[in-house]
Amino acid sequence: MTTQVQEQTAKGPVLIEVRCPADGRLVASVPDEGPEGVAVAAKRLREAQPAWEDLGPDGRAKYMFRFLDWILDNEKHLVGLMQEETGKSWGDAGLEVAMAVDLINYYGKHAKKFLADRKVKSWGAVGMTKNLRVFARPYQLVGMLTPWNGPLGGPMLDGVPALMAGCAVLFKPSEFTPLTWAEATRGWLEEVNAPPVLASITGGPETGAAVVEAVDMVAFTGSTRTGRKIAARAGDRLIPCSLELGGKDAMIVLSDADLERATSAAAWGAMWNSGQICISVERCYVEEPVYDVFVEKVTQKVKELRQGMDPDGSYQTDIGSMENANQLAIVESHVADAVRKGAKVLTGGKRAVTGLFFEPTVLVDVDHSMQCMRDETFGPTLPIMKVANEKEAIQLANDSPYGLSSSVWSKDRKHADRVARQIEAGAVNINNVMISTFQLPLPMSGWKTSGVGTRSGGATGILKYCRQQSVVSEKIHLKSEPHWYPYRQKSSELQARMVRLLGAHDWQRRLGRTPKR
Repeated sequence: MTTQVQEQTAKGPVLIEVRCPADGRLVASVPDEGPEGVAVAAKRLREAQPAWEDLGPDGRAKYMFRFLDWILDNEKHLVGLMQEETGKSWGDAGLEVAMAVDLINYYGKHAKKFLADRKVKSWGAVGMTKNLRVFARPYQLVGMLTPWNGPLGGPMLDGVPALMAGCAVLFKPSEFTPLTWAEATRGWLEEVNAPPVLASITGGPETGAAVVEAVDMVAFTGSTRTGRKIAARAGDRLIPCSLELGGKDAMIVLSDADLERATSAAAWGAMWNSGQICISVERCYVEEPVYDVFVEKVTQKVKELRQGMDPDGSYQTDIGSMENANQLAIVESHVADAVRKGAKVLTGGKRAVTGLFFEPTVLVDVDHSMQCMRDETFGPTLPIMKVANEKEAIQLANDSPYGLSSSVWSKDRKHADRVARQIEAGAVNINNVMISTFQLPLPMSGWKTSGVGTRSGGATGILKYCRQQSVVSEKIHLKSEPHWYPYRQKSSELQARMVRLLGAHDWQRRLGRTPKR
């Protein structure tokens, strides 16, 4: 059910109602803290950050590992909260805990190496007496605007490396799903007893805009439309921004693919989290020789998916509901547009009578005149298009303003590599779907309108939250540098001759002679 905002009354602030999308019941109400709440939180975080930075990577890791323990000790509670505010299945929600554990372990164990002072080899005659180093110094306050589709995993993806870098972090989770991260923040402060360098502010778009105004760097995950606005404001403020935006990920199935594995991947990759994942399979191109078999197999697997909201810990369903009514309406419109233009629905194709459920849907006879093949659907649909050959598949896969992730399916590794190098996307998964995002040593980058900057990528994933500080010190003590005042003819002429001797590329110029032309 859509989050509703109540009018402010004399009794208190505006409240945001959080309702379960599966059945519409009220789960909780949270305050819209607005710009005033952001200002208070930002001040508190800035005051706490220097001591957090001074702890160093090892000191910060101790608190992060305690946080990991708390997450595991409260796993069922957190998964239940996620399920209530998102309508996810228990299995889909549980994967976010696994993400959190992996992220904390990776950055907790590698931060010291990633953030270590870097020695740099000196250059030129002037550098002969110098020691050169680069320090990684964190941005004091980072703002993070996180989406509704991953209430725990989303904040953890960016929050863990930022905290391990030494930043204080101000989160503004989506107003649709603020409860899980509010509880995680409470656990950090009250049960882990960690320093107050993490805050979660609840509110709507005005609150999010205030976060952008209050921080030294902003990380945003969400729509391309909103990302453009944040990038423009960050540019005005001259602060860095990291944007992970929309996707329309293509799956290319070549005629030599393992169809059993490929169809299982397509069913999961398109339907996980009801398709509400930026890297989900949104369109599939299958070579003609295997098209019929692929369609038959994947349709049967999608038909067998169990949909609903399962009791806690039961794993009785595979996928849950859509998160909000607006997203459900987009999915409905994309399917209706496709059918109107000639597509066929092989399974699914409609919403449920109650709740915000949309049936897992397979579409065929689709083409690029249809919204389901061009615009981000963000729902449980799998449109499949027959192609004559790999050349056509590559051309169609690249015929998109998006370029986040993709997959190629072939038993021939060289063949798959050749195709992968022609795809215009930040990631290509060969004989798998979405897995590159969870390989933290790899960068996650959006090409075209899918984003700016990268996430993860080993050391890059934590250094993005740092400013690079160049430090030069002296190897030996000199009373003066040769190029300092006062200028003297003999010493200056000697320096000029040394510049020629060491910098010219031929002996005539090294000796001060001008070559004849």
